[in-house]
Amino acid sequence: MTNKLWFQLGVGILLAMLIIRLFAEIRSIFNPIIIIAQTIFLPLLIGGVLFYLFLPMLKKLERRWKFKRWASILTIVGVIVGALWIFVSIVGPPLTAQVNELADNSPEMWDDIQKMSKNVWNQKDKLPDEAEKTINDSFTAAQTKIKNIIVGIGTGIFNILQGVFQVVLVLILVPFFLIYMLKDHEKLAPFIAKFFHGDKRQWVRKLLADIDSTLQAYIRGQVTVSVFVGILLLIGYLIIGLEYALLLAIFGMFMNVIPFIGPYISVIPALVIALLQEPKMAIYVAIIMLVAQQVESNFISPRVMSRALDVHPLTVITVILAAGNIAGFIGILVAMPAYAVGKVILKNIYARRVEIREAVTKEVE
Repeated sequence: MTNKLWFQLGVGILLAMLIIRLFAEIRSIFNPIIIIAQTIFLPLLIGGVLFYLFLPMLKKLERRWKFKRWASILTIVGVIVGALWIFVSIVGPPLTAQVNELADNSPEMWDDIQKMSKNVWNQKDKLPDEAEKTINDSFTAAQTKIKNIIVGIGTGIFNILQGVFQVVLVLILVPFFLIYMLKDHEKLAPFIAKFFHGDKRQWVRKLLADIDSTLQAYIRGQVTVSVFVGILLLIGYLIIGLEYALLLAIFGMFMNVIPFIGPYISVIPALVIALLQEPKMAIYVAIIMLVAQQVESNFISPRVMSRALDVHPLTVITVILAAGNIAGFIGILVAMPAYAVGKVILKNIYARRVEIREAVTKEVE
């Protein structure tokens, strides 16, 4: 029984849970390490995303244009700086104006939401007692959350401005991580593989190559799809004359990075603003979101994402919700790539075991 895969997997899971439990009990000892990890996590994440986005450009510069490694890296850094400058120059002023306008209008918007809520509230007496109680509780919770979101827009901006040190740290560390990833990315697999020998070394190199391919496909695919969705939303919002169109489209673009549930999150503020601007406009917003998602799911994702994940939607929802409860928004962002990496590792382990079993069977025969 001890040689069965299910038994070994179960023991491994139990040991992992025990280690996590013990770590939680003595986590105060590791607080300095946790603080350091939290500090570098976001810059490392951004640097990793940029690395996978610009790795094809690095290879093309070196193979086709015969650039040296440092010349290629400096070219990429120049492209990123130039793209950021163009983006800030073109998008920055209208985006800042819309954020300021939204912050200034948030009290008035809250008053409008309260008036709309009262109109709905006045109809509650026509419902059964149980339904009325449920609506009361839901209404109170929703009212508090909406108020916190709208009123917190301005304070959120000030909180961002107050985190100058963190922003500067990110701006310093992201280029640092990106440059050294681009410079030394080929050294990682040989460094890890050197701790293994024989067939295991080849298996480890294959495993790392599969993980690398999966992350490349996922990151490039998600970024490309999100940009397309953002453009489609912006065009649609501008056509119907929705207020804060640029801000809402950018929010929708970033939320689309979260698989499956991201689009539903992004449409909520657009629907609220549409209802406040003109009730029938909410229908147009819903239609635009539906069209954008249909175009994305039927035309863009199949061509861009290919079979990077091949995960059932129910699995996506479960993984994202679990990650959100464990690690908040950052957990939601990294949930699916982490799941994809885990899936690749398990597939390779299973394939390795089958290969060993077949080899042993041949020797016996």
